Amino acid sequence: MQINLTGHHVEITESLREYVTTKFSKLERHFDQIHNVHVVLNVEKQQQKAEAKVSLNGAEVFAAAEHADMYHAIDALIDKLDRQVIKHKEKLSKH
Repeated sequence: MQINLTGHHVEITESLREYVTTKFSKLERHFDQIHNVHVVLNVEKQQQKAEAKVSLNGAEVFAAAEHADMYHAIDALIDKLDRQVIKHKEKLSKH
């Protein structure tokens, strides 16, 4: 799984990069056919925003989350993506 991490109006520190990679490894436990992940971290006024587009085998999943703390925004983003990836995996197994 390749993770592309970009930041708009925020500096991507090594701790943020490590936090994102450890959180996205949780997604890989549920579904191992994740090819590419593009994560965008953004700051708008007082809100921290995290967005991600995940390229799966045969589909793409997108999610976004906002919070006052960047780490909480990343956690909410991972929860949303986790639900979507599990839903996609169940659709594949039903067919």
